[in-house]
Amino acid sequence: MAQETGPRSNLATRVLTAAVVAPLLALLLFLGPAWGWTALILGATALSALEFFNMSHPGDAVARAVGVLLTLAVSAVLVWHRHDPRALITLVAALPIVSILLALFRLGEIRTAAARMAATTFGPLWLSLLTFTVLLRESQGPGYVLMTITFAWLADTGGYFAGRYFGKHKLYEAISPKKTVEGLAGALGGAMGGALLAHFWYLPGIPLADALGLAVVAGLLGQLGDLGESLLKRSTGVKDSGEIVPGHGGMLDRLDALFVTSALVYLYTLWR
Repeated sequence: MAQETGPRSNLATRVLTAAVVAPLLALLLFLGPAWGWTALILGATALSALEFFNMSHPGDAVARAVGVLLTLAVSAVLVWHRHDPRALITLVAALPIVSILLALFRLGEIRTAAARMAATTFGPLWLSLLTFTVLLRESQGPGYVLMTITFAWLADTGGYFAGRYFGKHKLYEAISPKKTVEGLAGALGGAMGGALLAHFWYLPGIPLADALGLAVVAGLLGQLGDLGESLLKRSTGVKDSGEIVPGHGGMLDRLDALFVTSALVYLYTLWR
């Protein structure tokens, strides 16, 4: 969730990028084929994985390629084989085994081996959460996916402007010095605005209390997801995960909150 103050040109670039991308995403989501949305999500997941493993495995192209392939494998299991317990059990067993083998065969600096092994297991699991939007579209329809995206993006927007114009009290200075309590409040307000839009406009079937409750949890978890990514970047000495999205940084910078909100909303549909 971005809350940094920045130059007007950066803000204009952010707005222009969103104005171009948002309608295209909506068209694909509501009118495009199922395979088109799946391809988009898998592509975004692969790019996110590349950025993640660029940070966790710098200077090791082979390990980065293995990390991206593992991430896509986890995503494929979630999309196409989630009802097969054999596939899920194989996945649980394979990730730590491959992580250990990769560290042994791509030794590098021994002092970073534990972190690299952990990243090779954690990264594919975390990044593949984005594929829950595919499962939501399939099981609940595009409205639930739009609500999920709206939670993340309106929280990001509310947090950005509240933090920029009203931010005074630091939220977690050791990890993200520019994020503020006021920005968090703006993020929660933005997410709740997304809940109101969903209930009263395009998703009337979801109870208002459920939508607002999801919005609050999504706003909080989105903040944690963003802080987690900030911690990852600070620990690896990286300012932005990439530069693929004009005015927004890398794919990870844009999707960090969506990973957790996607999982939250899909779990809500499973357990309600």
